[in-house]
Amino acid sequence: MIGEPRALAQKFVRFAEVECRGASPLYESLAHSIADHDEILELAAHAAPGQPAPNLLFAAVHVLLMREPETPLAEFYPSLTAAARPPGDAYPGFRTFCRRHAEKIRALLESRRVQTNEVRRCAYLFPAFAAVARLAGGRPLALIEIGASAGLNLLWDRYAYRYDDEAVYGALESPVLITCQLRGDGRPPLARQLPTIAARVGVDLHPVDVMDADAVRWLEALVWPEERQRADLLRTAVALARRDPPRLVSGDGVVVLPDILAEIPAEIPVCVFHSHTVNQFSPEQRERFTMALASLARTRTLYRVSAEWLGAPVPQLTLTTWSQGRADERLLARCDHHGRWLEWLD
Repeated sequence: MIGEPRALAQKFVRFAEVECRGASPLYESLAHSIADHDEILELAAHAAPGQPAPNLLFAAVHVLLMREPETPLAEFYPSLTAAARPPGDAYPGFRTFCRRHAEKIRALLESRRVQTNEVRRCAYLFPAFAAVARLAGGRPLALIEIGASAGLNLLWDRYAYRYDDEAVYGALESPVLITCQLRGDGRPPLARQLPTIAARVGVDLHPVDVMDADAVRWLEALVWPEERQRADLLRTAVALARRDPPRLVSGDGVVVLPDILAEIPAEIPVCVFHSHTVNQFSPEQRERFTMALASLARTRTLYRVSAEWLGAPVPQLTLTTWSQGRADERLLARCDHHGRWLEWLD
């Protein structure tokens, strides 16, 4: 279990006001109501340590509703009905549902993880990898994702991209089309020629098998109810991944990275990347991870692309280059946590 009810209440308030506002009226309303009721907070406290309790609780309820769409509470979920009822009226039914299904919800909170495989984040990974490819002199790249979930973001070069203009970049004929709004005056490097990927490996404590229907349903439950386009994009990306799934390794990145890098020829540049992953690390774990990368970079050129939301007003996209043991970090962009917009700064 995590946190005291009052401290947990503040996490729900922040979730409502910072993450949900303008994106999920249902979760914004429910999160505010939950913050005032110890009964539901005590249930949410069963989330595993390090896991974001609001996301986990809402996903647990969502996945149960997906199994029983005739439940009255489902009438408030745009993902489950064509004409959802007003979100401000949802909390009494939500509380009743949680009471009736407390045991199932508790089991999900204790066993599941927030492993959102947000494909639209590739909208900012695409230009970040273009920047890496340019630094690497056009050589083939090896990609290693930490916190890969199902590894869908490892397949970024199999997707098509459209930003503010009508031009399409990436894999032009892909069934997965990712759109993104550009903000500010900067323009990201949108390469017409995609870099060659020599290897791609995902690392996760609990990898998600795209062939496992139950595991994929959990990924769908993590998508907010109003975001039907986001859910459709996830399903399309999963269908594409099933044709040729990426390699996923189970384990702690710090532990397994040395063995993975040992498989990759020394002359191939390696890019380690992660998005909204290290927020689930303790400060000590983050430092340990960074030190491990620095150590591995002593014998080869290593890049790190990081898209994280750690105290800044919005998520930040950074690129760290290690060469001959020296690190250089650049702030590339500010971005939306679901990839809806990108402000390129570099």
